[in-house]
Amino acid sequence: MGDVGSIIGLALFAAVNPTLLAMVTIMMLLPNTKKLMLGYLLGAYITSISLGMAIVFSLHDSSSFDSAKHTLSPIEDLVIGAILLLIGYVFHSGRGERLRERRKQHKEEKSGGDPKQSWPERMLGRGSARVTFVLGLLLSFPGVSFLTALGRIAKLDWAAAPTAGFVIVIAMIQLLLLELPLLGYLVAPDWTGDAVVRFRTWIGRSGPRVASYVALVLGALLILRGVITLL
Repeated sequence: MGDVGSIIGLALFAAVNPTLLAMVTIMMLLPNTKKLMLGYLLGAYITSISLGMAIVFSLHDSSSFDSAKHTLSPIEDLVIGAILLLIGYVFHSGRGERLRERRKQHKEEKSGGDPKQSWPERMLGRGSARVTFVLGLLLSFPGVSFLTALGRIAKLDWAAAPTAGFVIVIAMIQLLLLELPLLGYLVAPDWTGDAVVRFRTWIGRSGPRVASYVALVLGALLILRGVITLL
């Protein structure tokens, strides 16, 4: 039971994922939050569960596990962390607002006063679950904590069925940041919807300053985690 408890603890630690937190925050600021989160969750399930199964059932020696642990996660952390730091800098310096104004003015001049949105803006603005489904597929590769949990599951030497079931449970635990809001929409839709609106209002009042701080902190955490993993 001790091993099982430690594996669940690793999954809970994996749930505190800066990348997932950033994506959840972005989706809460967009229309049709529930559809966007559901699409992302389904994509994340496919990647997490399928890779989790493949890793556990093909894990024969610690060297292959250590290699996977040091190559799957750090590059993603460093790239996304650098992007978030850049976004945070742009917002903090005020360049983001000036850039948006210039782009808006340029679009209005080209379209005769009727600016057109880009394809991603249109898709996310319409609450396209297809877009977030693809993002969930691409941004849900196993991190270090999840890989460590998978390695310990492989060492339990259980039969195939309970092993597969445990991998699914662990994959679900690490996506709690998505599952809890969706559960809120199911159990208390009015309260959850009001909470999302209050969050948007708070962000709207605080403006780019909060966005810059959130992006800078998340970016720094991702880069720090990537560097530590590579060492």
